[in-house]
Amino acid sequence: MLSDLPVPTDPRVLVDYRNADDAGVFVVGDVALVQTVDFFTPIVDDPFAYGRIAAANAVSDVYAMGARPITALAIAGFPSKDFEPETVKAIFAGGLSVLQDCGVALLGGHTVQDAEVKFGYAVTGLVSPDAVWTNAGARVGDALVLTKPLGTGIIATAAKFGRTDEGTLAGAIASMQRTNRAAAEALLAVPGAVHGCTDVTGFGLAGHACEMATASGVTIEIALKTVPLLPGARGLALGNRTGGLVNNRAHFGAVVAEGALDADLLALAFDPQTSGGLLAAVDAAAVEAVMASLATAGVDATVVGQVIGFTGDRRVVLR
Repeated sequence: MLSDLPVPTDPRVLVDYRNADDAGVFVVGDVALVQTVDFFTPIVDDPFAYGRIAAANAVSDVYAMGARPITALAIAGFPSKDFEPETVKAIFAGGLSVLQDCGVALLGGHTVQDAEVKFGYAVTGLVSPDAVWTNAGARVGDALVLTKPLGTGIIATAAKFGRTDEGTLAGAIASMQRTNRAAAEALLAVPGAVHGCTDVTGFGLAGHACEMATASGVTIEIALKTVPLLPGARGLALGNRTGGLVNNRAHFGAVVAEGALDADLLALAFDPQTSGGLLAAVDAAAVEAVMASLATAGVDATVVGQVIGFTGDRRVVLR
């Protein structure tokens, strides 16, 4: 649709939309600005939790670039009638609580009338121009480290139809509210260890791995049986497929080798995540130090695969 637009040529732009990266990067003097925007409709009933999840999801794009988020602008759409002011206040309060936890200053924002609730943020971060993580940096031999379990899309869908228990939903909500700040800082604590990074969100693990592999000119091999899952997610997978899951599989399926895997695990590989974890391509020689750093930071990370040479027809191999 947008292929006819002129390609930007500004030399100050280090990263833009062309590799489907998590954020744009623009050099200003000795630093680089990292900018992203993300908002979505409610994924949970609790307005405070919804605000927290929206904020965690938005700042995640900045952490995925190896940057530190510093400012945010709220973006919101609310119905003009039959919508309680206290609910609006709770959404904003939830989001602000996460921004404050991350040291992000809320500068303002923009709200419009909309029939369907929408909420999120435009976030700006800072990073050294020579220290940006992108999804194009994965190298053959790297290990793939994932910092959060999968299953938020499937569990949220099950909850909408009353097909899950409170404990399972609470686990998913807790995961979505948890930011990737600790994970990013732990990865940065091992200098030079991360060659490439992305966060696992709407395209699911398989989709975001495809984007990383394509941008890097490699193939990513994922040991799906080792991928961490939220409690209860696997049992709900086959009966609670989201539209996003179906679309992800249709869009990326041609370049994903699925192997002889159980259908529920394959569904989880394509499940769209909200506020998912970081997927980092880590130098093989630094994996032990990285995992130790993550564990010290309280991040329950897992090595889920490796980067191999491009197979010629598949960008991701699930085994």
